[in-house]
Amino acid sequence: MTVNWWTLGIQTANVVILIWLLGRFFWRPVAAMIEQRRASVLQILAEAEAKRNEATAALVEVERTRTGFAREREAILAAAHEDAEQARAARLEGAEKEAASLEAAASAAIGKEKEAADKACAERASRLAVEIAERLAARLDGRLVRAAFLDWLVEEIRVLPETARRAVATDGVTLEAISATPLEPADQEHYREVISVAFGAHPKIAFKADPTLIAGLELRGPHLVVSNSWRADLSRILADLTHDDQP
Repeated sequence: MTVNWWTLGIQTANVVILIWLLGRFFWRPVAAMIEQRRASVLQILAEAEAKRNEATAALVEVERTRTGFAREREAILAAAHEDAEQARAARLEGAEKEAASLEAAASAAIGKEKEAADKACAERASRLAVEIAERLAARLDGRLVRAAFLDWLVEEIRVLPETARRAVATDGVTLEAISATPLEPADQEHYREVISVAFGAHPKIAFKADPTLIAGLELRGPHLVVSNSWRADLSRILADLTHDDQP
């Protein structure tokens, strides 16, 4: 086989030129494009990684927020439960206090009603006893009873202060001798004499009758009152009875 060196050289030169042309006008742009594409891909991957990291961080934040919401919800529920318990306890305490107050008020009202009823019963009983005594005393009125009341009147006069006894002798002073029944003129004169001796003076005495005295003889003047009758005694007894019934 005969080798044509000129043809081989020309072909070799063509190959070298082709390789040079390809390297200069094809492979470099293609390599640049590949490098650019690789850089774009790396940038995209980096951005994707950054987005993934952001998403992960966001998920962590969401989880933290959800945990915070759960804790806050539990705290709110606990606070609401505590407030409800406090409100229930306060209502129970208020109800107990109100019940105690109502019970105390009812007891006080019952006590007052009972006290008033007892007092009214005691007063009615006292008045009935006094009324019975008045009726019995009215039947005892007579000369001996009047004489006894005259003696008691004299005793009352003698224990009066000296100034009161002297005052009855003043000019213009008139004493009233009040009896349960009208006195005869002779009895009036006798009473006037006895009373004058008791006073140690001769006062002016006007005699009057008052059936409400039941029995007795009372003496009244500008500066003295001597209550000496069944009415006065029964009034004092009634006052003592009603006073004793009071707490």
